[in-house]
Amino acid sequence: MRVVIVTESFPPDVNGVAHCALQTARHLVRRGHTPLVIAPAVADPAADADAPCAVVRVPSLPLPGYPQVRVALPSRRVAAAIAAHRADLVHLAGPFVLGVRGMTAATRLGIPAVAVYQTDLAGYARTYVGTGEGAAWRRLRAVHGAADRTLAPSSAAVRDLEAHGIGRIRLWGRGVDTVRFRPELRDDALRAELAPNGELLIGYVGRLAPEKRVDLLAAAAELPGVRLVVVGDGPSGPALRTALPGARFLGRRTGADLARIFASLDVFAHTGPFETFCQTVQEAMASGVPVIAPAAGGPLDLVDHGRTGLLVPPGDPDALRAAVASLATAPDLRAAFGLAGRATVEGRTWEALGDELIGHYLEVLRARTVVAA
Repeated sequence: MRVVIVTESFPPDVNGVAHCALQTARHLVRRGHTPLVIAPAVADPAADADAPCAVVRVPSLPLPGYPQVRVALPSRRVAAAIAAHRADLVHLAGPFVLGVRGMTAATRLGIPAVAVYQTDLAGYARTYVGTGEGAAWRRLRAVHGAADRTLAPSSAAVRDLEAHGIGRIRLWGRGVDTVRFRPELRDDALRAELAPNGELLIGYVGRLAPEKRVDLLAAAAELPGVRLVVVGDGPSGPALRTALPGARFLGRRTGADLARIFASLDVFAHTGPFETFCQTVQEAMASGVPVIAPAAGGPLDLVDHGRTGLLVPPGDPDALRAAVASLATAPDLRAAFGLAGRATVEGRTWEALGDELIGHYLEVLRARTVVAA
């Protein structure tokens, strides 16, 4: 198959959309297919040197107040690249701006499209501008309604899409690298550096942005014998350093370095209530670390409350503090949660999820063939 992946974000960006688009391109190449990626331009001209396939960059601008996120500008390159690639199918990753152009081009060229819902844009609109949820859903309905199939990453995402009038939905989760993220990478020297007095290490990994609500960890970080570790960067970084004075901020980490940090934690705590999936929860589970997460969105599918971790009411700092306190004094329970979490994700490799995605592609192509006949 010749597949064009139109994505709102791609490495060197570090986020769920970028990572999933990269893994999709890699898997298609491994399976003998021919992908092309279309993504917003980034500042680094050498960014695509290690990409698994050709990448077409579309002019973009940094998002005001969040320069790490770039938004594509209208460009004829999208339609031209899809046509030049002789695409059999267009894959729209988190479509909202660039993805709309991709959907328009696919429709005009008569090419089937699969749209992957990945970002709770209505929730972001609430967080950043206090309004605009209706407009966000209208835009999502337009692009997903035109697609041959929408793939949603969690049961909660499926329900949200259906509630807003979007159909032709299938569930498609995310893979996790269970070789990179594994319990054996627990590092005593790193733990001694981060917790010199033997404190319990509670970690958050992700973007430091308002919608992630990392500030909710303030009360938990004040528990005696607890040290909070924050990994990531973003516009909320300065405010969080003030709100969490006792935390260790490690900045952005990737690859083997990130895997070592994950495995060295005692508890992983996620705080954002707008996750359609939440890949860092899976990475923590693969690392054998018990998870605390909000009972909302993607974590509802990922965390088995009382077996692999604890779910708490979203936005409730007292419930979060109580969950951390309950695990801080229960090493056997932490160990049991970690073992169960690792066992739960061992079959969720990117290879397995990539093959599942190709199955969706083939079903869409077959349906188009039947209709044409």
